[in-house]
Amino acid sequence: MSTLLEPFRYDFFVHGIAVATLAGALCGLVGVYVVLRGMSYIGHGLSHAIFGGAVASFVTSVNFYVGAGVWGLISALLINRVARRRTIGADAAIGVVTTASFAVGLALISRFGGFTRNFEAALFGNVLGVTMGDVWVVAAVAGFAAGVVFFRYRQLLFSTFDPEVAEVSGVSTARADLLLAVTLAATITATMNVLGVTLIAAVLVIPAVIARLLTDSFGRMLGISVVVGTLCGFLGVYVSYYLDVASGASVVLVAAALFTFAFAVSGIRRRGLPATAVPAQVE
Repeated sequence: MSTLLEPFRYDFFVHGIAVATLAGALCGLVGVYVVLRGMSYIGHGLSHAIFGGAVASFVTSVNFYVGAGVWGLISALLINRVARRRTIGADAAIGVVTTASFAVGLALISRFGGFTRNFEAALFGNVLGVTMGDVWVVAAVAGFAAGVVFFRYRQLLFSTFDPEVAEVSGVSTARADLLLAVTLAATITATMNVLGVTLIAAVLVIPAVIARLLTDSFGRMLGISVVVGTLCGFLGVYVSYYLDVASGASVVLVAAALFTFAFAVSGIRRRGLPATAVPAQVE
């Protein structure tokens, strides 16, 4: 028993597992909207865009969350604005904005250098550098995201499933899209230190996909995704301590294992039913 509890004797581990658990729940919540809107690529793209802001923050000695957060917000606004032009698809808008931003980060690294460890932590995640301040930041963003979902539940739901009818009914899909983009940018910025740029998209997508496999109800999908994300964050960091691997990679591997299990369970549960996709029920 003492061996199992050994990691909790260290403050860095307690901080790391706390922030990873919160980050998992946060990504699980936001990821539902990302998956149902077919925006999985935007999580990948925005994380790379915010990387540019993280590097710029280090070079200019600006607080990481301030610099990366502002950079991420601007990137999200640019993507949202460009994507709403009918002549340019959302995937193209994401590709232009995020690759340019990521290139800025790489250019700054090649020009100034001197922070290889910070670079690796941003790419792959690292619990060793997590402080209590990081825990509070992720907790604050999680509270913000929960508030957005709670107070704008109907608007986000309507614009997610039927944006054209939502517009006719008086729901501003532009405002809903902007609010979701800002929430997503804040989520990625807050969780970058633990999950890493290259793996954030996976944690945004996998818990929501697992939830979609297990239920056709939107409300239950939100709950399951949050629980799965929380479990991935906790178990991922716990396992990373014993395996001595990057926390972000460990969290994603746990999520992939849970996906494999959920895929098998859903296959058994749906055996004998028509092989047609059943859309998530609106609740």
